[in-house]
Amino acid sequence: MFYTHCLNVILVQVNPGETFTITTEDGHVQCIQGPAHVPMMSPNGSMPPIFVPPGYVSQVSAPLLGVFVGVAKLFPPVSDIQARSAVLSWNLPVSSQNGESHSHSPAAFTFEVAISNSGKSGKFKSVYVGEELTITLPDLRPATDYHARVSATSSSIKESVSELVSFTTESCEPDCPAAPKLVNRTKNSLSLQWKVSRKQSDVFTHSVLTLVLPVTQESPLGCAPRGSQFRGTRSPSPQYNGDELSCTLRNLRRSTSYKFRLFAYNSEGKSSPSEVVEHSTNPDKPGPPSKPTAKGKIHSHSVKVAWEPPKDNGGSDIAKYVLEISEAVIGSKWDTIYSGSQREHVCDHLKPGTSYRVRVHCVSRGGESQASDILTVTTSAVPPGPCPAPCLAGKAKPKEVALQWGPPAVDGGSDITEYVLEMANSEQEERRQVYQGAAPECTVSSLLPGRAYCFWLRAANRVGFGPHSDKAEISTAPGPPDQCCKPAMACKNATCVAVSWESPACNGAEISEYRLEWGQVEGSMHVIYTGPCQSYEVKGLTPATTYYCRVQAVNVAGVGLFGEAGVVTTPASVPAAVSVLQLLEEDQMEAPLPLSTCLAIQWEEPCCHGAEITGYNIEYGEKQLVTVGRNTSHVLENLQPDTLYRVRIQAINSFGVGPFSHSIKAKTKPLPPDPPHLECVVFSYQSLKLKWGEGPSRALITNPTQFNLQMEDRFGRFVTVYSGPCHTYKVQRLSESTTYYFKIQAYNDAGEGEFSDVYAFTTTKSPPASLKAPKANQLEENTFEITWEPLQPMKGDSIVYILQLAAGREFDQVYKGPETSFRLTGLQTNCEYRIRVCAGRQSQDAAGSQELYGPYSPSAVFSSQKQELEPQCAAVPTELADSKKTLHEERFIAIVLLCGFAVVAILFAVVIQYFVIK
Repeated sequence: MFYTHCLNVILVQVNPGETFTITTEDGHVQCIQGPAHVPMMSPNGSMPPIFVPPGYVSQVSAPLLGVFVGVAKLFPPVSDIQARSAVLSWNLPVSSQNGESHSHSPAAFTFEVAISNSGKSGKFKSVYVGEELTITLPDLRPATDYHARVSATSSSIKESVSELVSFTTESCEPDCPAAPKLVNRTKNSLSLQWKVSRKQSDVFTHSVLTLVLPVTQESPLGCAPRGSQFRGTRSPSPQYNGDELSCTLRNLRRSTSYKFRLFAYNSEGKSSPSEVVEHSTNPDKPGPPSKPTAKGKIHSHSVKVAWEPPKDNGGSDIAKYVLEISEAVIGSKWDTIYSGSQREHVCDHLKPGTSYRVRVHCVSRGGESQASDILTVTTSAVPPGPCPAPCLAGKAKPKEVALQWGPPAVDGGSDITEYVLEMANSEQEERRQVYQGAAPECTVSSLLPGRAYCFWLRAANRVGFGPHSDKAEISTAPGPPDQCCKPAMACKNATCVAVSWESPACNGAEISEYRLEWGQVEGSMHVIYTGPCQSYEVKGLTPATTYYCRVQAVNVAGVGLFGEAGVVTTPASVPAAVSVLQLLEEDQMEAPLPLSTCLAIQWEEPCCHGAEITGYNIEYGEKQLVTVGRNTSHVLENLQPDTLYRVRIQAINSFGVGPFSHSIKAKTKPLPPDPPHLECVVFSYQSLKLKWGEGPSRALITNPTQFNLQMEDRFGRFVTVYSGPCHTYKVQRLSESTTYYFKIQAYNDAGEGEFSDVYAFTTTKSPPASLKAPKANQLEENTFEITWEPLQPMKGDSIVYILQLAAGREFDQVYKGPETSFRLTGLQTNCEYRIRVCAGRQSQDAAGSQELYGPYSPSAVFSSQKQELEPQCAAVPTELADSKKTLHEERFIAIVLLCGFAVVAILFAVVIQYFVIK
């Protein structure tokens, strides 16, 4: 920002990008954007204060003299432009004062050089700060547009920035690229990748990858050894030439080393080669080793196997062999027993007499080979090992024991052929053989009860006998007790008897319990007590009843025999409780009863307990009691309708009153329902749809109320036309304009209600029947006579007809009257017309004259044609044939629709009959 002062006017120069802010006398702030020249005048001639932002130097001309101070712009030229450098120089800035120029020494200024390769508006980077007037711009990018500027600063003059100078560096060949890197390898391919630096990306066009002859482990080709450079008798061959940064070399040799180097090309030439790198392909999987062979004698627990290396090692040395073994049975898994570089191994810890399968495979850097052919070897058998000690099979008996045992854990590689069982009274006594055979069980008899015996077992196979098993000490069972004596029985009351007995001989084992059997028949008794006591009270007995009982003793040896049966008769007592009490249904009663106020009950006579039953007490309601005789049924009267009662009964004899029976719940029926109001909701000339009561039209299964609808016949009698739970019914097959009389009745579980008053409903008059299609006879060129069949008057009502004509889709009425023919005139020539006719019934009643029309007849088609010399009758057969064809088609469609509606109606009737009414 510069400003000059001339007389009383101050001229302020605002540079581009600067803002000049003015505060007026009234306090408002005004902002002026540069570039601009702002004249300012002080009212009193004094200079107003101007605040300059930091970093700016205010230049003021001397008062009244118009002095101006400025700095000349810098103009730096560019020379010696190379691909990666350029020379930039500039002159010292020149200041002017009062129109005179003044030069300065270089030490008075500091220069800053900034360049940009992203356009004039891009970001500038400072590359030099100092006092020199010429510099060389280093590290430039070839073939790139650059923009440079120079700024000069000093302590007395504001910073001066030069104009932008633009130049473009020269093009050149690319730099040496980086060595290619390996990203993937297989046995016959190598995938390489390389990068181009950011400096090279502008001048890079394509790259060439060269390959030297391989160095292989299998057969050297006479090329340079590993680590040598690309030199020798054979020149390297280019393997890739393009602009991609990766390539895959295929069809290479397995397990072979290759050397690579990379060149970069552009239009200026070729770069120097990259560093030589060496990469190797992977080796292949080796082939399977030879089939293993048994070396030396095959022992019962071990065998030595050997094998030869594979014919093809896949291009790399074999690292190890893996030997696997499996039992020669279906489903056995393979177990690894050796892994190493040796080609023989002793397989130990084998089972005698067992067949094994052996195979081997090898592993190298190329992977794992397939397994070799399988060798099958069988170890030699040995005598079996010791058997497990024999044990009891079930429970021991007093004079015999049943023994069983399992096979030895080791059969020696051969099937077990037989077992030998030896026995002794003790371990010191001489053993004697009691069994020899192949079965793993036997029964040793002729033993003494309660004695301990020692047993030994050994097994044999085709090689010989194995060692004895451990000793098994087994004892025979003690004997059961003797038969008990006849028990003593004493009645304590009519329902309780005390029974006692003596203890029999125990036969070597303490009696653990007694079993008491009880019953009313000597041959059919059941156990009612089991325990160690020698007495028992039997309760809950029936008075005046004979009972039998007997006792047996039990110990660890078994159960003794039952003793002689004792007998006792209990004294008489009050009757037993009534066990069967039920409510009689209506169909079980001999005579009808008002079920709204009565309940009929029935019961079975209980046991009298030795004294004849004389009567019964019946309790119902609020403990109301009624006494009856020896009958087994009774009717409770004068009850409340639709009320739930609890009823129970007790029997009476000479000893007193017996206990009450269980209670039953019985509910009186409600009073019969009143008849509903009957009305006709749909009138027709041959049916009446009646409705009554409130409810759905269809039957509800849970609705207890039924209805009985009756209609008066021609003899004056009312007959039932419907009975069921529905609230609507359609009476069909009626005569037209006829009055019919109906009455209705409701009934439910409580009974049948009263019939309603008689209702009268009258059917409507029937419409006339449908006519046949009318006929059209051409009289003249545009004149036709239409005729149709007549109908007889219906019950004195006259018949009128309506004739409609259609030339397109819509029908228009052309005639209405009692005649059966009509003459159409003024028809268009060569136009097709359709006609139809319907009959109407005219009647007189209190409301006046009414007309009731039937359905329209089928349409008849005719066309008005210009008459020729031929007789008129020649065209008649064609018209008649068309009319008949149309009539047949319409009748066929009507028959199909009628059959469809009939089938649907039958299905609905079956569904209603099955799911609703039933």
